[in-house]
Amino acid sequence: MAGEQERRPIRVGVMTMSDLGARGQREDTSGDRIVDFLPGVGGDLVERVLIPDDREQIRSNLVRLADEHNVDLVLTTGGTGIAPRDVTPDVTASVVDYQVPGIAEAMRAMSIQKTPFGMLSRQVVGVRGRTLIVNLPGSPKAVTECLEVIRPIIPHAVDLIRGSPTDHTPPKDERPERSA
Repeated sequence: MAGEQERRPIRVGVMTMSDLGARGQREDTSGDRIVDFLPGVGGDLVERVLIPDDREQIRSNLVRLADEHNVDLVLTTGGTGIAPRDVTPDVTASVVDYQVPGIAEAMRAMSIQKTPFGMLSRQVVGVRGRTLIVNLPGSPKAVTECLEVIRPIIPHAVDLIRGSPTDHTPPKDERPERSA
């Protein structure tokens, strides 16, 4: 596996889905949390978009970021609940080549420990071409908590999707303790 100094930066697109935000009636603090997270995983922001909860706009931006901008990672925030306009997971599922359910399951498991409302989250994680797409909740607090859950796997997942040679041994501080 390439050392940290040798690893190419992770090219990232950030998408926020918010009707109020797109109308200028709410600040995009969840998107801000994602942008603040990027340096910790070697991420470089390529583009950030703020759009309404609209199927076609979500689809076209996901496809554009993956296929035209060739980003390694798209982090979305918003539209993952069960309200009628929460369509981000459905659109994401329709554009990915395959899903990576373990990442979404890990985020939900952590969320459920914090609040029973975590059971209402429908995040989808999948791969389109060579781009990992991760749906995050809309709440800034939940975004931060979910990003902390996935922080250790982002560089490794990107390396795998890129086809880079990788070492599958987690760093010593991330391995589970063995009991005697």
